[in-house]
Amino acid sequence: MPIKEIPDTVSPAMGTAAPAGADKLHRSMSVWNSFTLGFAVVSPVVGLYAIISVQTVVTGGGWFAALATCLVMQLLVATVYAELSSQFPIAGGAYKWARQLGGVTAGQYAGVIYVSSTVAMLTTTAYTGGIWLSMFFGSMGEAGHELVMWGAVFLLLCTLINLVHVSIFKLLVMLGVYAEVVGSVGVALLLFLFFRQHSFFELFQHLGTGTAPSETAAFFAALAIAGWAFIGFDACSTIAEETHEPRRMVPRAVFFSLCVVGSVVLFNSAALTLAFDREMLLGASVTSDPITPVITSSFGDWAEKPFLGIVMVAFLACGASVVKYTSRIVYSMAREGNMPAVLSNLGPDRTPRNAVLCTVSLASLGLLFGLNDGAVATVIAFGTGGLYAMFSMTTGVGLYARLTGRWDPALGELKLGRWGLAINTVAFVWSVFEFINIAWPRAYAVAPDAPWWQLWAVPLVLGSILGITTLYILTNKVLKKKDQKKLASQ
Repeated sequence: MPIKEIPDTVSPAMGTAAPAGADKLHRSMSVWNSFTLGFAVVSPVVGLYAIISVQTVVTGGGWFAALATCLVMQLLVATVYAELSSQFPIAGGAYKWARQLGGVTAGQYAGVIYVSSTVAMLTTTAYTGGIWLSMFFGSMGEAGHELVMWGAVFLLLCTLINLVHVSIFKLLVMLGVYAEVVGSVGVALLLFLFFRQHSFFELFQHLGTGTAPSETAAFFAALAIAGWAFIGFDACSTIAEETHEPRRMVPRAVFFSLCVVGSVVLFNSAALTLAFDREMLLGASVTSDPITPVITSSFGDWAEKPFLGIVMVAFLACGASVVKYTSRIVYSMAREGNMPAVLSNLGPDRTPRNAVLCTVSLASLGLLFGLNDGAVATVIAFGTGGLYAMFSMTTGVGLYARLTGRWDPALGELKLGRWGLAINTVAFVWSVFEFINIAWPRAYAVAPDAPWWQLWAVPLVLGSILGITTLYILTNKVLKKKDQKKLASQ
């Protein structure tokens, strides 16, 4: 039997309607707000500027094709998310879908993977955002404790933005979108029209001239690195309970946020590649800020401060959106007893303030890894790998439920017909491949003298988290059986 549609709000008893006003988030987000949140989380500035230096060093160039391939395949994953959210629009997104379609245990595993990977994503955003924040205020330092301090300041700002009135959050995200338009589209357009030095063939040349040992190795590494630029579109589904007409609007926001951001990332990467010599990009890539020197070399020193300000606003919008995104997963898990119940409490404005504070606290603990370069690289790697593990699980559960009849996609607003199965299958295969590709140990993509645990960061961290979760689930089952025996004997 197909599973029935779940209501917009649920009680801890999965699938049953909650009483009016109970556990109900404030529905304050329009489709435009949902789209801008997804746009801010995916963020062309944050995504591209975070990977361009690694891409240039590892591949040597010619990574545009890998970037485009990754975007196309991620659009298939986003389509599956859009299809699921059109039928199950509820806080927690993919965590709830895994629980609804795969059962309670599948939901527990999904929740742990989802929270841990999005917290790692927030830690990464705070660490890199703190660097841009410090550069804007002219206090850039290379010491680990200084970078951690600025990351903590960045997290504090993101927390305040989430705890004040929702209108402030919307305003910042809107400013972030404007900053993205100027910092990505505007700058890229100027570079493309007035500073282009190379032909379009430059986009596909020099692959394999970096630290990667061959063209094939460079292409697979480029695919793995590009994965960071196209995560976060699922944020729209985690705030579905706060979105007006979620069955219609959330699927659109999920798909179009990635589609628009992906197009901007491709155009921006092409503009940077065509406007500058490869030697200059390689030289800039060894610094903590590979973009600003390149921009000022074209526009002049006057452009440095405005550019830093634009990027800083874009990072703040991204960080604040990731806090909101992750806290809704925490809230959803707490509402069903998989995290402390206090995290499901709502404030007077019907927002999960405790979940927000918990999310930021976890990210702050992760930020301490920034005191060690190798440790912070592990957090960054796991943030990407963990989310692709989640993509694999979501598309896999969807495919299983579709084939076994546990899910009837025809009940949702988005109806793909026969194409739904084909898209779901390809999306699942791609997600598993990309997860393995990201997790694969590559000394040439990290550092020649990197310790073994850093090379195996993704499987080690994910394996540890799943092992602890399994132990927790088994212990709970044993305790429940003992309690049942005691009740029966009485």
